[in-house]
Order: sequence, then C-alpha cells, then structure tokens
Amino acid sequence: MMLPLLIIVPLLGALIACLGGASRSNWPRWLTIGSLVVDAGLLTALSVATPDPGLRAGWLAHFSSPWIPQLGIGLRLDMDGLSLLLLWLTLALSVVSVVISWKEITEHVGFFHVCLLATTSGVIGVFLSTDLFLFFFFWEIMLVPMYFLVAIWGHERRVHAAIKFFLFTQGSGLLMLLAIFGLVFAHRQATGQFTFDYFQLLGTYMPPGTEMLLMLGFFIAFAVKLPVVPFHSWLPDTHTQAPTAGSVLLAGILLKTGAYGLIRFTVPLFPDAARLFTPVALALGVIGILYGALLAMAQTDMKRLVAYSSVSHLGFVLLGIFAWNGLALQGVVIQMIAHGISTGALFILVGTLQDRLHTRDLRRMGGLWHSAPHFSAIFLFFGVASLGLPGLGNFVGEFLTLLGTYRVSPPAAILGAVGLVMAAVYVLMLVQRSLLGPSQPGAVITDLSRRHMAVMAVMIVAIIAVGVLPQPIINVAASSLDHLVPSTQVAATARPVVLSQANTRETLP
Repeated sequence: MMLPLLIIVPLLGALIACLGGASRSNWPRWLTIGSLVVDAGLLTALSVATPDPGLRAGWLAHFSSPWIPQLGIGLRLDMDGLSLLLLWLTLALSVVSVVISWKEITEHVGFFHVCLLATTSGVIGVFLSTDLFLFFFFWEIMLVPMYFLVAIWGHERRVHAAIKFFLFTQGSGLLMLLAIFGLVFAHRQATGQFTFDYFQLLGTYMPPGTEMLLMLGFFIAFAVKLPVVPFHSWLPDTHTQAPTAGSVLLAGILLKTGAYGLIRFTVPLFPDAARLFTPVALALGVIGILYGALLAMAQTDMKRLVAYSSVSHLGFVLLGIFAWNGLALQGVVIQMIAHGISTGALFILVGTLQDRLHTRDLRRMGGLWHSAPHFSAIFLFFGVASLGLPGLGNFVGEFLTLLGTYRVSPPAAILGAVGLVMAAVYVLMLVQRSLLGPSQPGAVITDLSRRHMAVMAVMIVAIIAVGVLPQPIINVAASSLDHLVPSTQVAATARPVVLSQANTRETLP
C-alpha cells in the first residue's frame, strides 16, 4: 500500500491546498511542503525496507489491484532502483520549486500549488506504473497541470508556449497509446491473452515489421519528451515562457520521463527493432549534442541558451540508452540526476536575474559580479558543472556514457565528445557576457536572498556528492540495470528471425 500512497498523498495535499488557498495565502505553500515531506518519509521507509523475497529479481516493492479486469487492465505499481532514484529526484526538485516560488508567485497561490502537486503526483505515477494503460493515464495526467503552470504564471508569450507544449506532448502521447494497443493486440494474437501487464508483454512475439512500427510509436513519444532533435522545438519556447518553478520541474523531472520510458519500455519491449534502429538513434543523439550546443552558442536570451544546452546534454542520454551496456546505462542514470540538479539550478539563477533586471537579454548585461558576487560565484559553479568539470556530477555521467558508447560505436562517442568542447565555449561565453567586463547601464542587481542561498547550498552539495561519490547511486541503479539488460537478451534470443544477428554484438541493440 506504500506505493499508491506515494501518488495519493500529493493529490490530497493539492485538494486541501485548493480549499485553503482562498483564505490564507501561505497555507498552500506549507501544505505542499508538508505533503512532499510525508512522501519523502514514505520513500525513506521503502528505501530501507527489505524487499519481499517473493518479488522478481531487482524489484524492491510491488502493489497490484484489479481495475478493469475484463480488458486486462490493473492498478499495478512496481519500484526498482531506477524508479527509486528518480522518485528522490522528483521529490527534491518539487520542494525546491516550492521554496524558490515562495515570494515570486502571489496570484492564484492555491491553484499554483495544486498544479505543482498534481504534476508531482503524475510523475510519480509514471515512474511506478507497470501496467501500460495505467502508465499512459499518468503520462497524460502530468501534462495538464504543467500546461496551466506555463499558461497562467508564465511570461509575455505564455499562452502560445503552453499550447505548443500541449500539442507536441499530447500528439506524441496519442501515438504512444496507439502503439500500446498495437502491442496488446499482438500479444493477444500470439498468446490468446488480453493484458496491459508490462511483465507479460515482455518478449511478445510479432512480425519484424510490426515490431518496428510499434517501437517507433513508443520511441517518438519519449523522444518528444526527452527531447530529441527534430522533436525538440517546443522546449526552448516552453522554458523561455515558463515561471522559474515550471522550468525547474520541466528540466529536472519531466524531461527525465522521456529517458525513463526509453529505458523501461522501448528497448525491453522491442529489443530486435531497437537493435536495428540503433544506428539511427545514435546518429540522432550525436546530432542533438552538436546541434543543441551550436544553437546555444548563438543565443542572446539566457533562458533559451540554457534550454538548448539541455537539448545537447540529453543527447548523451540517448547515446547511452541505445548503447545498452552496463557502463553506458550507469552513465545515463548519473547524467539524468546531475542534469536535473545543475540545469534546475541554472534556471533558478536565470529566473532570479530576470526578476531583478526584467530582461534575459545578454546584450543588456555585464559586470554583474561587482554588484552580486554570491550570485555570480554560484552561477559560475553551475556553469562549469554543466560543461562537465571533473569532480562534479555531469562529468561522471557524460564520461561513463561516452565510454559505454565507444564500445558500440567509436565514431558516435568521438563526435559526442566534441559536444563537451562546444559546451565549454557557450558556458564561458555566457559567463563572460553576463558576469564579467564593464557594467552595462542599469545592469546592477541585489545579491541572492538567504532563501535562495540556502537552496543553492543544498544543490551545490548534491552535485559535488554525485561527482565525488557516484558509487552509491550506481549501486542502487545496478539492481534494475542488471535485470533490464538480460531481459532484452532473453527476449531477443527467443526469436529465431534475429538470433544470428544478436550473436554478432556484445551489447544488445
């Protein structure tokens, strides 16, 4: 019952926050913090609990209950090491989002926190669902409140950005729903059983053409969310117009649901098609790294620059997923966590700067270090963390990903490494234009408040901890990665059409 409570508690908090927000504006804030703390307590209990010996290998907790048994749909939730890490990231960044928006959000405070908690609840459901219909349900649930966060509390072109975000993600979600139904019908044709159970759908036999078609349905849905070039165009607009808390949730959590979907569903459910698609996926990953970095260098809007840097950094995640070996997947997990922390921090700092200067235009900045030394030092820290400075989390993630990719495709790894050099260029340009040099007229700001300093201190400690001590994260993720890779090998070798191809490679795809 602990797993459903992780989803229900934020929803209850959202309901109470909605009712109490009209009378006292601080109630929704404290109720949201309280709900997230209760969730953190539940997750702590799950983290230290001894897994039931009856669970499948690598899984830590399980819950199931009938929902629509006539259609083979159940309320099935499962948690492994990968889910656990992403749940902690979700709760941590949700708390950060509440704290940094404490004074910035002054209108419709109750509804703002309803949307924030509903998004958190939907994301938790996505990371726990092992029934594909339930997964799609939560996938859609988390999009609606994010739409309102952008459309109501965003900046000047917020409605346009919110609609674009909704159309991209809804359209890709419907494509995934069609692919889910296609997989379920293929399973019924092969076994006579109608089910949406993830574990029963693993290894479903289907013709190669059908498998490729269904795999592409899943891939495109998750590639839009990751985002992968050319499905990324919604991201810069949404980040630019979203409030700071929305940008933190989007960059830190929602983009990770795309990577999670590729790891959990796309490759394991369609291993043969994923193998055939690997050269295309690696090429898309490299294009994303280089294209995102190139466009980041050309930006004069700070938020768009950080948004395009996300496109570049998440290209490493796509490389690592389709390399599909232990080293690359460990790098992917580290990269997902480190990117969530470092890019979330950069969006907080850019949002703080915009609140003080009322502009994000780099051409109107310069010499900020003189008036805001604490802000500038922290901005520089997360800038170099983002470019992959050794000793910080991003370096570990990108280094492991490139090493794992090199085993599968040396050209892809080498071209990906070029992106690291380009990252250094646009980060140093960002620092030079905003923090150093002579001060521009009107470009004088007050330094960070104690509230922002406290948030930044926690995030600095977190990114250093991931960089210096990544082994505990790798150990937690290993339990799920150890059963994900062999499960795809078993599924692949069960198909005589591709058996000879599977034996030609050390890694699966």
